[in-house]
Amino acid sequence: MIRGTLRSVLSIGFLTLLASSAMAQDAATPKAPCGGDLATFLEGVKAEALAKGIPAEAVDRALSGAAISEKVLSRDRAQGVFKQSFTEFSQRTVSKARLDMGAKKMTEFASVFDRAEKEFGIPAAVIAAFWAMETDFGAVQGDFNTRNALVTLAHDCRRPEMFRPQLISAIEMVQHGDLDPAATTGAWAGEIGQVQMLPEDIIAHGVDGDGDGHVKLKESSPDAIMTAAKFINSLGFKAGEPWIQEVSLPENLPWEKTGLQPGMTAGDWFALGVKPRDGNMGFPQLGASVVIPQGRHGVAFMTYPNFNIYLEWNQSFIYTTSAAYFATRLAGAPPYETRNPDPGLSDESMKALQTKLQSLGHDVGKIDGILGSGTRAALQKEQLRLGIPADGWATQSVFDAL
Repeated sequence: MIRGTLRSVLSIGFLTLLASSAMAQDAATPKAPCGGDLATFLEGVKAEALAKGIPAEAVDRALSGAAISEKVLSRDRAQGVFKQSFTEFSQRTVSKARLDMGAKKMTEFASVFDRAEKEFGIPAAVIAAFWAMETDFGAVQGDFNTRNALVTLAHDCRRPEMFRPQLISAIEMVQHGDLDPAATTGAWAGEIGQVQMLPEDIIAHGVDGDGDGHVKLKESSPDAIMTAAKFINSLGFKAGEPWIQEVSLPENLPWEKTGLQPGMTAGDWFALGVKPRDGNMGFPQLGASVVIPQGRHGVAFMTYPNFNIYLEWNQSFIYTTSAAYFATRLAGAPPYETRNPDPGLSDESMKALQTKLQSLGHDVGKIDGILGSGTRAALQKEQLRLGIPADGWATQSVFDAL
């Protein structure tokens, strides 16, 4: 799991309190800066862990033999960008084999899934879809030493503020007997287990699903299921409400209103002629967006507030839409209708489009060839200005019009 963003604290009073607390803690807890001599850095980490109340024996055991992994640094520097279309990615990830395995796992662990829904309000299909998307139900969990990966990324000066807290939490997991510093492996960025969670989230939301006194997300499927449920609940998932629903769209839809933007309810969309494919119009009062990953001629979905938890889990729009769609399939929905979206732009043309939009005064973020939320929003504004259906989909005809 890759967390989308850390939640912002907006209260001025709370920020003041937080700052005062942080200054007091900093005064009591010496912290080594990132980089430099590894032994000196680890002494700073040890002091911070001890100040949190973690026993010295656990800290020493966690950090003994710690080393920098050049393989982790290489992977961090070489992160790729996500450029598959929704159709390409969803058809590859939501395969018949995965759907069959998902149904099998939901039967095998039916009692655990029932507990997860009763205690945390999360349907089995939602948890199982993440389980499949992250590790193929535990089959592919990563082979990087977790302790060394987090030491490496916390020591590196690119994003130490993100990874040092994860390292401290990993040490706490060692204290609990839930992480073996020499043997536990996972993803290169420190995610662990069958649902790929970071140590801070495991400490905060870990659930002993099998009753053995430990939270071991690598080995125990019940632990992974229950912990994922508690974590998803913490992101604000509302029990009994939908998350995504395939819809058909009228040709005269105000396309500029589509996309992940607030201001509309499901009832508003229904009044405009949007029709759920399953016929279920049971939540007209809920806030809703209409998303069209490949433009108005491609597949269309209505997303509800519960869809936001997918964006918290992973910021990639294509990943999150695919994961949400996967969950509906596991819950019994049919495959989406095969439609005929207009061809998208090549990588170089997409970058040229972003450059053009930027020159027109739009903030599209990095020129990376990805049709992300910023580029889509800018494109919709220009399509509206030009009198073109503002569906936010980048095609050659739109590029030519610009």
